[in-house]
Amino acid sequence: MSAVTLKTTGAKMPLTGFGAWKVSKETCADTIYNAIKSGYRLIDGAQDYANEKECGEGVRRAIKEGIIKREDIFITSKLWNTFHAKEHVEPMLKKTLEDWGLEYIDLFLIHFPLAQKYVDPSVRYPPTNVNDVEKGVAEYQNTPISETWAALEACVDKGLTKHIGISNFNAGLIRDLLTYARIRPSVLQIEHHPYLTQPKLIDFVKSQGIAITAYSTFGPQSFIEMDHPAVKNQPLVLEHDVVTGIAKKHGKTPGQVVLRWATQRGINVIPKSNNQSRLEQNLQNESFDLTEDEIKQISNLNINLRFNDPADWNPSVPIF
Repeated sequence: MSAVTLKTTGAKMPLTGFGAWKVSKETCADTIYNAIKSGYRLIDGAQDYANEKECGEGVRRAIKEGIIKREDIFITSKLWNTFHAKEHVEPMLKKTLEDWGLEYIDLFLIHFPLAQKYVDPSVRYPPTNVNDVEKGVAEYQNTPISETWAALEACVDKGLTKHIGISNFNAGLIRDLLTYARIRPSVLQIEHHPYLTQPKLIDFVKSQGIAITAYSTFGPQSFIEMDHPAVKNQPLVLEHDVVTGIAKKHGKTPGQVVLRWATQRGINVIPKSNNQSRLEQNLQNESFDLTEDEIKQISNLNINLRFNDPADWNPSVPIF
């Protein structure tokens, strides 16, 4: 399997991984185990996904059965918004390690560049994007990213995580972070699909030696079950004539084509599927190459359509 070399350490991060977002607790342990058994060597999780214990069960079962060793698999998790204060970062990373049942995480990301009011895990965990359940309103606090980043760097020093990174950051915030970072971010994770290509951000991030992970690579497909209003206004990426036409030409699935559109450009992807056949098909996206013209055709589908946007939260928090 192809891999991305992380500039900060020289470590290899698999180009195609498995994303745990929206994998139910009931099926998660088996799904992660089956993904590993099928060949996946990167699992992307987060505190907010509410299934890290189950993810850990799947990973540890695969290790126990000798399918993999710990060093064979790359585990990503993310620090939620309510834990940005310096005194909370390390304890919450240790909480993540406890949930996974692991001694270290390979990559720990700041999930959003937003600091919300702290809620003790004994009160509510896993966290959510609201601090007041009854009012349904998020409360924010003035914790600078520099404070959170310094605490994450200390976690690297202690061996709790091998790498640190960022998610949902814009170029301005990344430029600012690079002025004070003692340990540079290894990875930026962003929403990236044919309807939201973000070429200028990607070019800048690559120029800084930061790897890119794309989430929601299938675009609206990831948000159908969430009844996102924008899904109704555009054809599904996997049903678009451009994508289906290219898929037919190569004898591949539309999903494989869209994933290859990303991976062929060196962008790491983390698709999720509960279907074993599609799970295996997604992993095989590197078995063929698109032409430069085909990549351009897919990129030209861009309409700057973002689905995961804090501007839609309550209250609205525009960050892009």
